[in-house]
Amino acid sequence: MALTFAKLKLRTLRNGFRGRPAKIIMFILGLLGALFYGGLTFLVFLGAMVSGHEGLALAPAYGGTLLALAWLLMPLVWFGVDETLDPARFALLPIPKLVLLRGLLVGALIGVPAAATLLATSGLAVGAAIEGGPVAGVVGAVGVLLGLVLCVLMSRAVTSGFARALRARRTRDLAAVVLAVLAASIGPIQYAVNSGAQSIGMDRLQSIARVLGWTPFGAPYVVGQDAMAGRWDAVAARLALTVVVIVLLAWWWSTSLESAMVGSAGDGGGSAGPARAGTPTARFFRRSRAPRTAYGAMRVRELRYWLRDARRRAGLITFAVVGVFLPVMLNLGPAAADGQIPVSMQLLTMVGVGTLASVGIANQFGYDGSAYAAQVVAGIPGRLELRARAVAYSWFVMPILLGVAALTVVLRGHPGELPAVLGVQLAAYGTGLACCLHLSVWGAYSLPESQNPFAINTGTGVAKSLFAMAAMITGPLLAIPVFLLAVLGGSVGSVLALPAGLAYGLGAAWLGALTAGDALDRRQPELLAAVTPKR
Repeated sequence: MALTFAKLKLRTLRNGFRGRPAKIIMFILGLLGALFYGGLTFLVFLGAMVSGHEGLALAPAYGGTLLALAWLLMPLVWFGVDETLDPARFALLPIPKLVLLRGLLVGALIGVPAAATLLATSGLAVGAAIEGGPVAGVVGAVGVLLGLVLCVLMSRAVTSGFARALRARRTRDLAAVVLAVLAASIGPIQYAVNSGAQSIGMDRLQSIARVLGWTPFGAPYVVGQDAMAGRWDAVAARLALTVVVIVLLAWWWSTSLESAMVGSAGDGGGSAGPARAGTPTARFFRRSRAPRTAYGAMRVRELRYWLRDARRRAGLITFAVVGVFLPVMLNLGPAAADGQIPVSMQLLTMVGVGTLASVGIANQFGYDGSAYAAQVVAGIPGRLELRARAVAYSWFVMPILLGVAALTVVLRGHPGELPAVLGVQLAAYGTGLACCLHLSVWGAYSLPESQNPFAINTGTGVAKSLFAMAAMITGPLLAIPVFLLAVLGGSVGSVLALPAGLAYGLGAAWLGALTAGDALDRRQPELLAAVTPKR
């Protein structure tokens, strides 16, 4: 049965690549990146096992823990999880849940991230075989395979759990707050780690590595070292710990599997009915004051989508997490404690936050999928549509930007810098918005028809990263005039940066909507084909 799921995954991938050269290119780029970074990490782990260096010997514990944490957090914050095999498509088939779990796990293991992880960590098994013999090599290989299964199951269980929370609108605000608090705590944790690392010695690092080796994150990656040293009781205990955690994660994933198969009907969100007059949702739309025109109707529609669609809410939460993380990390790090962070660095960080805020609409038509056909049939002008989409998106992004700016000046302790911070932030958001509007028209890609808002198709993680890189490079370059005004203009320039940044950002976004709207009028059929999922 597992072989059947593997064949199904490969055949689905092959069908998804047909007639889509851009997706093939993205997949090849992702594969090359995986080979490069996986091979580099392979050499590091191999050197840690065979060199005998005291410091390198800590790499399995620390590196394995970081790798597992990346699998835990990155799908939520950035890449998502590959759901080429959508669980919802097996809902009508008489497949036992245990068999389906095994099959979906096999499908999840067939992909670029899993291959890169296996390549990187196999250096531990090869090194254990070279130094400790075949038995140690086999033990190291078992640990590497269990670690890979642990990482994949962890990402699936966590994203499925958050998917259920995001589908229920009663819990989406709590999820956003929890993620934002976790992001804000990263800065103080990093400051504590950096401060402690300056005075910590090798003995303390080894003590921490021993602790990490007994956590589920690091246990499977240090069993090769235990086998080389003949500590077979430790090998058995670490492998048993890993197996127990894998079983628990599989059980957690299975609890959300049925919800993913039948949809969100049983999640208790209560979102199917119309908004009542006194509900917060109804008050929100009354305050939006949309005109009774085609533009007003599209703006209200987009506002409802961003408020109710789990996939879009996940994107907003991602930006909120990163937007809070950047200023906290910068202002609570060691350099901030020494007073070494100049104003220009603060403003440059705000340029990054403003540009990152615009990335959420870089694939805005991908959220619609085949439903975009209604727009094509209606013949709505591209300029009007993009303007309505950008305004609706800004309704949710602007409060976050204002909050990040206020947090930055509070952490820095200089309220007078607020106009400059807001000015460069708004300018970067406007220029980034102009770039992302064009990206959404020319580089749209399809998203899987899945109940999991973090689901992606194979190859689209690279496309998402390239979109973000294009916006993060082009947006700040276009926002340089306002940045230079705030940095070089002194106190006068700092005050003028706010109106200048507001006008500059609005002008850039308006021009981007005009030019991208004209391109949208010409590319509607091609865009519909690009965002329609292929089964």
